[in-house]
Amino acid sequence: MERVTISLEETLLAEFDAFIRRKGYENRSEAVRDLVRGRLEEDRVAEDHSGPAVGCLSYVYNHHQRELARRLTSTQHAHHDLVLTTLHVHLDHDNCLEVAILRGEAGDLQHFAEETMAETGVRHGQLHLLPAALVAKPKPG
Repeated sequence: MERVTISLEETLLAEFDAFIRRKGYENRSEAVRDLVRGRLEEDRVAEDHSGPAVGCLSYVYNHHQRELARRLTSTQHAHHDLVLTTLHVHLDHDNCLEVAILRGEAGDLQHFAEETMAETGVRHGQLHLLPAALVAKPKPG
């Protein structure tokens, strides 16, 4: 393992130390390693859109938008191989939050998310992708 030295402003270091305490890290090195690993993984998935991934697509939409709920459901059915489950929450009289948990090739998940978020009436959409080695484990017995 190599040692790396960085310089941080006092206020940023204070915030980082508070983060470390909140998250329960033993030391700064563990926290930095986790942050770097996480960012590199996110960047890899975001850049090449290849390989297996899991994702969380969340978006808010106006449920009064004509035929939108039907279109969203149709899109999910058309991509049933990607959508593991969804959660639907009524935020207020006009707006709903929907969360879809996805699994598949990163590029396919990205395409599905873009198709969903492009629907008229959908707003505040975001896809969070994580790389995942999808190895099927045989069931015992």
